[in-house]
Order: sequence, then C-alpha cells, then structure tokens
Amino acid sequence: MPEDLTRTARAEGQPLSETDNVEDMYLTFALGGEDYGVSIGGVTEIVGMQRIMGVPDVPAWIKGVINLRGKVIPLVDVRLRFGMAERAYDDRTVIIVLEVAAAPVGLIVDGVSEVLDIPPAQIDRPGQFGRSRSPVMGLARVGDRVTILLDAEVLVADGDLALPAELEA
Repeated sequence: MPEDLTRTARAEGQPLSETDNVEDMYLTFALGGEDYGVSIGGVTEIVGMQRIMGVPDVPAWIKGVINLRGKVIPLVDVRLRFGMAERAYDDRTVIIVLEVAAAPVGLIVDGVSEVLDIPPAQIDRPGQFGRSRSPVMGLARVGDRVTILLDAEVLVADGDLALPAELEA
C-alpha cells in the first residue's frame, strides 16, 4: 500500500482545512521522475498491485483488468500510455481507481505522492501539443517544481478502444 496519504497540503506547504475547495485539489503521483496529478474529485481509492487478467486485442497500454470487490476494472499503465519505457512493478507501484464517465478505471503509476490544493492562478493552460485532444489539462507551478495535471477522461480514451458512449464526447 502507498505511503501515508494523509499528507495533504496546499501547494505553498500549508495543511488543508475544511474550507478548502475540492475542485482545486489534485492527487499527485510519480511517473518516470516527473510529477503528475489528477483531480481528487474523480478518485475513488488507491490500491496496491493485484493479479491482472489480460484482455486480448487492446492497445499495449491497457494492461488488462482486475476484480476489485466484485467490480471489473480496466487498467491503464500510464507509463506505456505516454510512450515511456515499461518497468517492473514494485512495492511502490499502485493503482489509482477513478470514476470516469460513471465507469471505474484504474491508472497504474510508479507511486503516489500527496494531495495538493492548487488554485487556478497557479495553473497554466498548455497548448494542444500537436494533438486535437491532449490528456494534459494544465501545468501547475508548485514551489520550484512543475506538476503536469491530467484530464482522466482524455487519458483513458482511444479511438481503437470501445469505450462507453459517455466517454466519446
């Protein structure tokens, strides 16, 4: 299981309070030495690696599915999704389970970091990076670092993949 996720802080390093806006909160995670984040609003849970059942005829970045308490959850290896080198899963590798268009999806990441409150004033909207729909929704300035904020819906969408109609917007 990941390290203590109760470490929640504002981007300035201050602890969170009940008045903080969940829409400005992001679960951050490591991937190949870079910091990434997804909106905490869509995160349902974080689980350790489990036995993955392969699914034929899907893109390589779809690692398969897991059965989590009776729910079948497809898994996206975010490293492979971004064209990074595959690496062996270890005790820090986790699955971030998100609700995307009313369907659960798991993101396999190198490890989770913390939950940060990042106000919109600290987020730069990127260009499309040459793609019509980029999974990068913003670049957040967090101290002297940059955290790449991802749009989970675009991240898991793919033209070759049969997704629920709600995802194909």
